[in-house]
Amino acid sequence: LLLLLCSASANTHTHSFASLRSSKQVRSFITRSQIHPPAMTEHACYMLLSDADEGETPTEQSLRADLEKGDIPKKIQSLKKAIILLQQGEKMPSLLMTVIRFVMPEDDHTLKKLALLFWEVMPTKSQDGKLLHEMILVCDAYRKDLQHPNEYVRGSILRFLCKLKEPELMEPLMPAIRECLSHRHPYVRRNAVMAVYTIHKNFDYLVPDAPELIQNVLESEQDASCKRSAFMMLIAADQQRALDYLSSCIDQVQSFNDILQLVIVELVNKVCRTDVSQRARFIRVIHNLLNSSSASVRYDAAGTMVTLSGAPAAIKAAASCYTDLICKEADNNVKLIVLDRLIDLRRNPQHERVLQDIVMDILRVLAAPDLSVRRKTLDLCMDLVSSRNAAEVVQFLKKELAKTNSAEEFDKTAEYRQLLVRALHACGVKFPDIAPVIVPQLMEFLSDASASSAMDVILFVREAFERLPQLRSDMLSKLFENFPLIKASRVSRATMWIIGEYAQSVPDIVAAMKQFKNSLGAIPIVDSELREQASREEEEGKREEPKLVTRTRITADGTYATESAYTAPVTSVRAEKPFIRKSLLEGDFFLAASLAVTVTKLAMRFCEATSPSASEKNALKGEAMLMMATILHLGKSGLPTVAIDDDSYERIMSCLLALGDPSPHLQDIFLRHAHEAFLQMLESLKELQSQSKVDAKKEVEVQADNQIVFRALRTKEEAASDEFELNLKQATGLDEDQKDTLSSKLNKVFQLSGFSDPVYAEAYVHVHQYDIMLDVLVVNQTGDTLQNLSLELATLGDLKLTEKPSAHTVGPHDFCTITANVKVSSTETGIIFGNIVYDVTGSTSDRNVVVLNDLHIDIMDYITPAYCSDMEFRSMWAEFEWENKVAVRTSIPTLRGYVDHLLATTNMRCLTPASALKGDCDFLAANLYAKSVFGEDALANLSIERGPDGQVTGHIRIRSKTQGIALSLGDKITLNQKEGKASDS
Repeated sequence: LLLLLCSASANTHTHSFASLRSSKQVRSFITRSQIHPPAMTEHACYMLLSDADEGETPTEQSLRADLEKGDIPKKIQSLKKAIILLQQGEKMPSLLMTVIRFVMPEDDHTLKKLALLFWEVMPTKSQDGKLLHEMILVCDAYRKDLQHPNEYVRGSILRFLCKLKEPELMEPLMPAIRECLSHRHPYVRRNAVMAVYTIHKNFDYLVPDAPELIQNVLESEQDASCKRSAFMMLIAADQQRALDYLSSCIDQVQSFNDILQLVIVELVNKVCRTDVSQRARFIRVIHNLLNSSSASVRYDAAGTMVTLSGAPAAIKAAASCYTDLICKEADNNVKLIVLDRLIDLRRNPQHERVLQDIVMDILRVLAAPDLSVRRKTLDLCMDLVSSRNAAEVVQFLKKELAKTNSAEEFDKTAEYRQLLVRALHACGVKFPDIAPVIVPQLMEFLSDASASSAMDVILFVREAFERLPQLRSDMLSKLFENFPLIKASRVSRATMWIIGEYAQSVPDIVAAMKQFKNSLGAIPIVDSELREQASREEEEGKREEPKLVTRTRITADGTYATESAYTAPVTSVRAEKPFIRKSLLEGDFFLAASLAVTVTKLAMRFCEATSPSASEKNALKGEAMLMMATILHLGKSGLPTVAIDDDSYERIMSCLLALGDPSPHLQDIFLRHAHEAFLQMLESLKELQSQSKVDAKKEVEVQADNQIVFRALRTKEEAASDEFELNLKQATGLDEDQKDTLSSKLNKVFQLSGFSDPVYAEAYVHVHQYDIMLDVLVVNQTGDTLQNLSLELATLGDLKLTEKPSAHTVGPHDFCTITANVKVSSTETGIIFGNIVYDVTGSTSDRNVVVLNDLHIDIMDYITPAYCSDMEFRSMWAEFEWENKVAVRTSIPTLRGYVDHLLATTNMRCLTPASALKGDCDFLAANLYAKSVFGEDALANLSIERGPDGQVTGHIRIRSKTQGIALSLGDKITLNQKEGKASDS
């Protein structure tokens, strides 16, 4: 198929299509474009879909003969051919009378439709621009069709009249068109309204009373589609009449059809934006439409209500409408869109308090099964929680949490439970008064099968122990109850740390040691395991084979039957091993190191107490040392699946030595310095969270007492501070933080070809979110005229060229600018390459090609620093499958200096608190995080050290869900880590 688009004057139109026909016979299906020619000598724009397989072109005489003497199918085929030839620029004046005489009187609907197409493409004016006399007969045929008994014939001719541009033909038809406004069929009335509107818009003198006429139709019309068309016409022709009509039926608006209600909402929004005095007049209309039966009407009405009024009652009504839409609509995309509208409302400080009053209604959205909807709803509600509604929100979330524990609602129940736990955690931290209500129920989920949910719970409990000292005893007893039920190693380690820090009294220390001793089982572990293994082998050796036992039975009818059965010996059921013992046998000695630190703290604190006797102190210290010794023996015995690692071995040995030879310095490290480090961590986390909220908080751009700047009166010096100009720059992609100076533009100019090439090219690359604009300057360095010069581009990666640049003609030593747009779909370093192709005037050789340099799109244009918690970082680190390991090779002398350089060149945020990076040390580890504009997460773990020679070495591990962002970040780090010098921090 050949796609041809042409719009020209009559001479150009004829010449272009005649040349097309001379080169290739074209048979086409024609679609008339809705483009009204500005002058009467111009033709409309057409789209031709052409078939290359052509037979012999029919002549004008053969077409006339077929139209005069052929049957209906023959006439249809001939008329199609005539329409195609007319579009190709052929002149067939004799067909005019033939169609009038032999086609127009026919009643075949297909033939009538083709006749209307014929009159669209047939020239109706003479060379001097006057209407042909034969068109009087055509006008009579139009009038007959307007009075045709078939409503679809009337409707089609009315639609055709909307495209007619000859007022001489329209004038005799006006009485018939007016009669169609009262036709019995709504299809005719609807098209008659559109015809009257088009005629009034183009030739208002033909129907000067059109607004009054349409208003009468509107008042008497019952069909919804006709009423909508009439009302839209009245809005465009006479807006005041439309407003008067709306005022007259303002109480009936709620009973209108939804398509008419949408038009009413659009009218009210348009009028009230331009005339503020009309708001009080029509705000009731929008308020009534909030209760419409149509979801689309309610959505538009709620948006208009927010635009028209900032009163609390109006905002509350719109927000309630949005909430009701989310609850009742089944489509998850609709739910997410409407949730975004609620989030936009919350960003306005004046509306936030109103939304806080309906937060319980918004929580009803959690009934939706989709996890993304639930996540966004919880995020919104957590921003709306205040001291007035915190108790109600917590009660609701507790009920939802109980539901997830009682039944499996959907396949992502564990993730939903984790979201609820985090929400309750946030409520407990934000409002300490309700924490006593939250903590007991959350601690029941320490034994949850989902380790993520249980970890969120224990982190909240750890923070609650510090912030709520009055609840420590109750929480500690609850922790002792749930400790044997914990099934996750991470949760068990955090629980032991809490017990080691906050078990202060003698009874709590004794209870904690008892719990740990029970969790280890019988000790020494190696001896008990060997005995158990020997008894198991002995039982297996004594196990008897199943025996066949035969018995004789008497059946119900008195006959004898033989019954055979196998009997097997009963095997004893062994008790399940405690979780910590089981973990040690599986090789988890990191858990053993945590246990050693905890029992060391408990023993030291017990020895500091005054109430226990010396023998009791020695006994408890001996129990702690026995636990650590038996763990070390187990690690070296070969019984575990994995032998103990060196780090865990040294850690346990240091705890053992600290108990064996205690000193005040060691006790200070174990009992006080560790707790101080925990407090510093809490403070740094609080600062990071507050900083992220400040970054996300909406700033007031214009204050109420700012001066009003009139653009027409401003000077050139004031133009730079004009708000309109700043908005215009932002809309065109200029970052408000970067001044659009000549130097910044030059930094983005890339040379594409050499100075000695016949065509020199350079590109200005401008990146704006999802689009890349290439502004290519092409200079002709030869003395010849270059014709058909085109820029041919191709892309690698997730880049897509949206349109092909058009061809240009460049004179000798002249230049031109070519613009190309590239669409970006993911965060990946893409490459744009291509060449410039051109012809030289007068040359008979092949086309000339200049190969261009590659353009590498920087990933940093799409990455922004972001914040996430340690748990979220660890969860994503375990989930993401793509990893890129980059070796550190740099001349930067300091570790902190390299970290600062890395943050500056990668746009990532350091999640490790600044307090943890302080001090002079020869090694450093930090976690980095960033998020792309496409929602992709980028994680990085930095591990570096400074060697004896002062050289900084190490590795950076980058993880992401997609391969592109991991590789692109690695390439960026490799490219930039040797550049620049960072100052020692």
